[in-house]
Amino acid sequence: MFRPKLPTMPQPTGIVTPPAVIEPTTITPGTPTVPPVPAAPAPASTRPTIQLTPGTALALVGGGTAVVLVVGAVLVSMLLAVAITGASVAVCAVVLRSLLASDTRRR
Repeated sequence: MFRPKLPTMPQPTGIVTPPAVIEPTTITPGTPTVPPVPAAPAPASTRPTIQLTPGTALALVGGGTAVVLVVGAVLVSMLLAVAITGASVAVCAVVLRSLLASDTRRR
């Protein structure tokens, strides 16, 4: 009861190929290679500088302008959507108030 029963491995069915014979190979020692010496890191004062050519400066300005225009258009459209939604809710509130007020006057 307290000893677990291990399942038996199922035996293969059908045509079984015999296991391949592995022959030992000899290892011939080669010439030892010396690991390369790591280069010393460059000092922080000699960092490469970024050189801007007129073409890359113009590309950066153009890309920045495009990003600003796209983000601005998205923000303005979101503001416009909120304004239109607020106006439509206000119109619905006025219409409902008018309908409820006219219903109480008739009685």
